[in-house]
Amino acid sequence: MTRYPKSGKGKQWTTRELAAVPAAWKGDTLSDGGGLSGEVRLAADGRVSVRFKFAFRWDGRLCWYQCGTWPGVDLAEIRRNRDAARLQVAQGINPAQAKEAARIEKQRAIAETLAANEQERQERLTVADLFTAWLADGVNRKDGNEGLRRYYGKDIAPRLGALELRELQEGHIRAMLKPTVAAGKVRTAQVLLLIVRQALSWAEKRQPWRPLLIAGNPADLITEDSITPPDYKSERERVLSPAEIQELAQALTKPDPRPLKAQTQCALWILLGTICRVGELLHARWEDVDLKAGVWFIPEENVKGRRGQRQAQKVALSPFVLRHFRQLHALTGAGPWCFPASTPGTSAEVAGPVGINTISKQIADRQAMFSARAVALQHRRNDNTLVLAGGKNGKWTPHDLRRTGATMMQALGVGLEIIDRCQNHVLAGSKVRRHYLHYDYAEEKARAWNLLGERLEGILSGGAEILPMKRRA
Repeated sequence: MTRYPKSGKGKQWTTRELAAVPAAWKGDTLSDGGGLSGEVRLAADGRVSVRFKFAFRWDGRLCWYQCGTWPGVDLAEIRRNRDAARLQVAQGINPAQAKEAARIEKQRAIAETLAANEQERQERLTVADLFTAWLADGVNRKDGNEGLRRYYGKDIAPRLGALELRELQEGHIRAMLKPTVAAGKVRTAQVLLLIVRQALSWAEKRQPWRPLLIAGNPADLITEDSITPPDYKSERERVLSPAEIQELAQALTKPDPRPLKAQTQCALWILLGTICRVGELLHARWEDVDLKAGVWFIPEENVKGRRGQRQAQKVALSPFVLRHFRQLHALTGAGPWCFPASTPGTSAEVAGPVGINTISKQIADRQAMFSARAVALQHRRNDNTLVLAGGKNGKWTPHDLRRTGATMMQALGVGLEIIDRCQNHVLAGSKVRRHYLHYDYAEEKARAWNLLGERLEGILSGGAEILPMKRRA
């Protein structure tokens, strides 16, 4: 039904009249004159509104131009919109089409603005932005990238993180490495360089990073030799002598107000007696240790190495090692992990094993004389109770036990190939050969581990002659 203002047909509605329109008029048409009419609408909450439109003919067809909805749009503005549309029709312009074209143009302008803003944002991406993306999607280390995040957060982020990637140059990376080298942490600096090089190499091949590295990877311009002091030895040669092994055993049994944890002591002797890697031992589960059969299985996922080259290992436990595994089982055998993390309020399975650096920190804290730290860390040991031979042979680490055990095997006449297999090294040679030849040398390895265990028993009992150990050529 078409309704007209009180003033009559062809007249205009007043705001007061519109405000008095009843809900019962829902769907009716209000004629406002000059081709303008409105449809009465009713909202769910009972509020009345009027949607006004202008009627015009275009190419012989009746068309409509939306002028606004009262009361959201003022009546005066609605009529101005009608007048502007009527003028466009007189000028040969379809107002509805013009309105849609304007809408499209506005959207295009907005899209262009957003694209320009995004382009500017991408051009200003920082080293921190790159590492966030790389650590999330570009690399997948066995530890869940925990080690990479630690290196980044401690050394890379404070010095390079805020720098825009497009501005990153060789000099910035060298400046980042310089304090680490100056502190005597040459190996750490080499690792940092490798991490930065890998992240940038990943970015070179991908958007939006590639345009920011158009000049190439600046880390490729830096060689390890160029950041390494001339007197630096790239490989540690520290091997504990039999006398030092005896001294270590004595140091571990000395009364101490805060002795080295019993499970840590077990770990040291197991590391020495199996020549395994620290991470392999600390991530061990009791389900993989058969104390009756005297066998420890190291699954592939716990082995260091590149994906596809890792290989599981069965370690035959000598009586020496088996004894320490049994001592360890008495301490931690109730849970799934041989070396469980201590997290209050968390189950052993969820807490997982201890961190891979746990033992190294405990050993380093007890060799404070070799630390460059000016102030001792709180709640950490800071003494020299595990310094051996008065420190004349330098600091020792848990990894040195692996080298010590391997050197002992060599001195006992074990062949280098068998030693390599006991250490679970990926052996060089043809991939085809490695694919088809699967003899595991189980007997030979067991013999080597037993010889090593007997040698250690003799040293620690004090009943065996302490013979000098030969180093590998």
